[in-house]
Amino acid sequence: MRKQNIHTFIGCDNEYDESDIVIFGAPFDSTTSFRPGTRFASSVMRNESFGIETYSPYQDKDLEDYKIFDGGDLELSFGNSNLALQDIQDEAESILNDGKIPFMIGGEHSVTLGAVKAVFKKYPDLHIIQFDAHTDLRDEYLGQYFSHASVIRRCWDMVGDNKIFQFGIRSGERAEWDFAKKHLHTTKFNFGKNFDELDKVVEKLKGKPVYFTLDLDVLDPSEFPGTGTPEAGGITFTELHKAIEKISELNIVGLDMNELSPIYDQSGQSTALACKLLREILLFISK
Repeated sequence: MRKQNIHTFIGCDNEYDESDIVIFGAPFDSTTSFRPGTRFASSVMRNESFGIETYSPYQDKDLEDYKIFDGGDLELSFGNSNLALQDIQDEAESILNDGKIPFMIGGEHSVTLGAVKAVFKKYPDLHIIQFDAHTDLRDEYLGQYFSHASVIRRCWDMVGDNKIFQFGIRSGERAEWDFAKKHLHTTKFNFGKNFDELDKVVEKLKGKPVYFTLDLDVLDPSEFPGTGTPEAGGITFTELHKAIEKISELNIVGLDMNELSPIYDQSGQSTALACKLLREILLFISK
């Protein structure tokens, strides 16, 4: 039995054994290619979550009515990506083996690989839905095989062709776009039509195990400036909320939210948005 964490996200202070969803933080940003700082996201989100309500007027649901456990942050080795990813994998495996859904809060996007490894081990037919501004499909970045710039390429190494579905993408090397055309389902950014193909994807993936990874830089920097790699021309909170509502129909067996870097938005706007979004996702996937 795991002990309750004193420092929790609002409404997520239930006992571990009775909970269906388990939140844990992965404060790691050692492979960040531009501006570091995402290691502080999960802790800051817990602090700032008490600025929102547990009740969602969008869904008429309340976190208080569901069993969610926040286990706090992992202690990760900042200087060793392999060790950090292994610790993340071990944590996610433990949660999955207890029949619960792991919900990881990053950290930079590389942390997704550790969680996906754990979920793929249990669900070999795993499919991945990625909301992101960047392709993250480089084979390596500055000699680094495990990087937030290559995390989806490493996931593809496991799950194979036509198992990864990307939305909101608007940045990447030409080679990454070429790779995506051959091996993934990538919906290229199109103003006002970013999720036009999502209904077809949801229909296709019904009944299959799905891992959902949300890189918050999919949002436009005007709404979400607090990230290490802001990319102009992104989606709105409303668009994102509607898209997540659609994929919540699927069998989500693991998920993560990453790339909030609170220090780049002193207004707190980005953290407030991330907290509200976390609440909405938790309520969407709580059955």
